Amino acid sequence: MAMVDEPLYPIAVLIDELKNEDIQLRLNSIRRLSTIARALGEERTRKELIPFLSENNDDEDEVLLAMAEELGVFIPYVGGVEHAHVLLPPLETLSTVEETCVRDKAVESLCRIGAQMKENDIVDFFIPVVKRLASGEWFTARVSSCGLFHIAYPSATDPLKTELRTIYGQLCQDDMPMVRRAAASNLGKFAATVEQSHLKTEIMSIFDDLTQDDQDSVRLLAVEGCAALGKLLEPQDCVAHILPVIVNFSQDKSWRVRYMVANQLYELCEAVGPEPTRADLVPAYVRLLRDNEAEVRIAAAGKVTKFCRILSPQLAIQHILPCVKELSSDSSQHVRSALASVIMGMAPVLGKDATIAELLPIFLSLLKDEFPDVRLNIISKLDQVNQVIGIDLLSQSLLPAIVELAEDRHWRVRLAIIEYIPLLASQLGVGFFDDKLGALCMQWLEDKVFSIREAAANNLKRLAEEFGPEWAMQHIIPQVLEKINNPHYLYRMTILQAISLLAPVMGADITCQKLLPVVINSSKDRVPNIKFNVAKVLQSLVPILDQSVVDKTVKPCLVELSEDPDVDVRYYANQALQACDQIMMSS
Repeated sequence: MAMVDEPLYPIAVLIDELKNEDIQLRLNSIRRLSTIARALGEERTRKELIPFLSENNDDEDEVLLAMAEELGVFIPYVGGVEHAHVLLPPLETLSTVEETCVRDKAVESLCRIGAQMKENDIVDFFIPVVKRLASGEWFTARVSSCGLFHIAYPSATDPLKTELRTIYGQLCQDDMPMVRRAAASNLGKFAATVEQSHLKTEIMSIFDDLTQDDQDSVRLLAVEGCAALGKLLEPQDCVAHILPVIVNFSQDKSWRVRYMVANQLYELCEAVGPEPTRADLVPAYVRLLRDNEAEVRIAAAGKVTKFCRILSPQLAIQHILPCVKELSSDSSQHVRSALASVIMGMAPVLGKDATIAELLPIFLSLLKDEFPDVRLNIISKLDQVNQVIGIDLLSQSLLPAIVELAEDRHWRVRLAIIEYIPLLASQLGVGFFDDKLGALCMQWLEDKVFSIREAAANNLKRLAEEFGPEWAMQHIIPQVLEKINNPHYLYRMTILQAISLLAPVMGADITCQKLLPVVINSSKDRVPNIKFNVAKVLQSLVPILDQSVVDKTVKPCLVELSEDPDVDVRYYANQALQACDQIMMSS
C-alpha cells in the first residue's frame, strides 16, 4: 500500500501548500515545481500537474508571476519539445490576468516555448492561442497577443499568414489605447518576420495608422517602430515612408513624442542614410535642440556628438554649433550637464581650428558652471580635446580653470580633478607639472574629506610611477615626510597610508633610508589609531625590505606594539608579526 501511495505524495504536498493561507508557502511550492515534476515523471506531470496549475490561477500576483516564470523552462519536465503544447493552456490563462508583470512574464514564457516548438505544433496549438487571445473580450488578452505574433507568423501557412496580418491590423485599431500601445511596441518584431512584399503594403499601412493615433503614448511607441522598420526597408522606401514621419514627429504637439525622437534620432539617421539626414533631419534636430521643453533639449543635447559624426564638419559648424552655444548657457542645469558629457567628443569631429575658435570658449564657460555635475563632465573628457588642440593651448586656456576646480567647495569635483591629475601629468610633462600642479597635490593630503585624502595618497603613487623614483625623491618624499608632524592625527594617518603606497614604487633603499624611520618613529604616537596603522604599514613594507632590516628594526617595533595597552594595537601588531614569520618561512 505504501508503494502505491508513494508517487501521490509530491502532488498531495503541492496541492496542500498551494491552498495554504500563507503566501510564502504557496510561493515556495511554485518555485519547487521542477522538483515535483521530476518526482511525478513526465506523463503524470502532463496529465495531473499542468491541468491542476491551469485551474489554480486566481492567486496573489507574486505566486502567478513565479508560476509564469517556472512554466517557461518546463519543456524538459513534460517530455520534451513534442509535448511542449501542454504548457500553453496555463500560460494562456496567465496572459489574461490584470497584473501587467504577470502577463509580461507569461508572454515571455510563451515566446520561449513557441521558439522551440515544431512547425506543425505551432500551427495546431500555438497559433490558435494567439487568435483566442487577440479576440479576447477583456483588453488584457488582446495586449498579450501582440507579443506573440512574431513567433507564430514564420511557421504559419499562407492563408494563416494573411489572417494573422489582418488580426494585427485590427489590434492596431483597437478601441483600447493599451492594446494599440502593445501593438505599436511589438510592430518592429512582427515586421521583421513579414515578407518584403507585404511589408511595404500592409505593415506600412498599419504603421501609418499608428503614427496618426490620437494618443501620444501610442505615437511615441511608433517612433521606436520608425527605427526598426527603417532597418528592414530599402533605402528609397525608407526615405519615402519613414522620413516624413520622423520630420512630423519632431514637431509633434506632445513633448513626450518629441523627446522620443530626440532619443532615437541617431538610429533614425542610420536607417535613412546620410543624404536625407543632411537635407531633412538636420533642421528637425536643430528644432529639437531649441525645443521649449527641457527634457527634449536634454535628450537632443546628449546626442550632439553622435549626430555631428554623420555630418560633414562644415554642416556641423554651420547648423549645430550655434545651438550648442545656446545650450551651454541653457537655463536648465540638466541640459548643460547632458551637453558637457558629450561636447568634448565634438573636438575630433570639427578639427583643430574650429575647436580652438568655437569650442574652447564653450568648454571654459562649462568649466566655470555653478552646477558641479557640469564641471565634472567636462573634466573627465579633457583628453579628447588634448588630442586635437595640443597640450600648449590646453594648458594656457583650460589649466587656470582646473586649478580653480581643485579648490572647489564640492568634494566630488575635487575628487574628479585628483583622479584626472596623473593623466594630465603624463600629457603636460614633468616641468609643467612641477610649476602648476605640484603644490595642489600636497594640499589635498590635508583636505577635510577622507575620500579626498585617500585619493591624494593614491595620486602620489601614480605620479611616482609616471615620473620615476628620482623625481619622486626630489618632489614628493620630502614634502610628504614633513607632514607627519601635523597636530591632527587624521592627517598623520594619511601620511602613513601614502608611505605604504609609495614604498613599492621607491624600492628597498629609499624605503629603508627615508620612509622606514618615519614609520618607526610614529609607533611612539599617543593616538592608538596611528599605532595600529603603523603595524599595518610595517606589515606592507616587510616584503620590500631586506631580512636583516626586518629583524633589527621592524620586529622589535612590532613586539613593543604587541604589548600596548590598546586591544586593537595589540591585534594588528600580532597580525604583522605573524606575516613576518610567514614571509621568513617562505623565503
